[in-house]
Amino acid sequence: MKPSLELLIQKRAAELGYESCGIIPISAMEGYREKFLERMEKVPASVPFYQKQQRLIEPEAHFPWARSVVVLTVPYGKYRIPEQVRGHIGKTYLVDVRADANTAEYRNSLLMEEYLNGLGLRTAGNRKFGVVGLRWAALEAGLGTIRRNNFFYTKNGSWVHLEAWLTDGDMELRQQEALPPCPKNCSRCRSACPTQSLSAPYVMQPTSCISFMTTLDGRDLSQEPLAKTFGPCIYGCDLCQDACPMNRNKWTGTEEFPGLAEVAALLQPEQILELTEETYREKIQPKFFYLTPEELWKWKVNVLNYMRNNYRESYRSPILQACGSGNERIGRMARTIRDELQLEA
Repeated sequence: MKPSLELLIQKRAAELGYESCGIIPISAMEGYREKFLERMEKVPASVPFYQKQQRLIEPEAHFPWARSVVVLTVPYGKYRIPEQVRGHIGKTYLVDVRADANTAEYRNSLLMEEYLNGLGLRTAGNRKFGVVGLRWAALEAGLGTIRRNNFFYTKNGSWVHLEAWLTDGDMELRQQEALPPCPKNCSRCRSACPTQSLSAPYVMQPTSCISFMTTLDGRDLSQEPLAKTFGPCIYGCDLCQDACPMNRNKWTGTEEFPGLAEVAALLQPEQILELTEETYREKIQPKFFYLTPEELWKWKVNVLNYMRNNYRESYRSPILQACGSGNERIGRMARTIRDELQLEA
């Protein structure tokens, strides 16, 4: 008997090294729409953020031919994080396989899409930002669970990328990944969130999340009171995930990520302040694509904020030098810190 399309897809995903694969009918995404609208109602301040994500709750409007969602998990906790960026740059950004053509995961993603098309399926995907609500799709497919910090977990903890394609095939393949629930009364993730973005279990305010404020957002940190709570974070944040007991011993760090050591050397605080536009566009921006080729200033403002929150005497000179930056945002941030810390040349 010829294997079904679902089993063929699952087999190919396993051959390409995916952790797990599931397929759900497009109708299963209706629950995501309900949660999406519920979140905006519960957290009114999040409305502007979620309004920009509306495409995720109405895939049929953009892809009327879509009948199913193929969703896969890709663990990344196997990669070693260089000491100089550990705790300062979010791990998911350091080992981001979504746009790095040097990684096996990226090449396998291309091969997976090619395979789906070779089966005669019409597909649509979005490697960087998702074509549907990825966590909900993976939950519906039975690939894991969503925990109180809002992250999706598999047997490898929350250190997994999610990937999905819409297809025109009438298919369904659900898994039953049995994972223990969050420990009773555990609130470590909420306690670890310095901005209180995690205000309740399964509830968060995205625009007050450190990861959002240091990546996608472009607000002026010199006027942002929460910026003083960012602690060691420069770009992204892992605090709630690192604090989670369900992530204990899940990060193995046994393999080298292509090119990461070279990039990490450029991402130490003083080096970031000295980055040229050319180096940023060539070495940094393609990897950290949440910021555009014109937003090197954001990295430098983030670093100045880090220097304020973790001040040491060696930071005096770079802070004072940045006061005269030709970029007004950088200069304003540096001058704000100079005045707050009463730094003198």
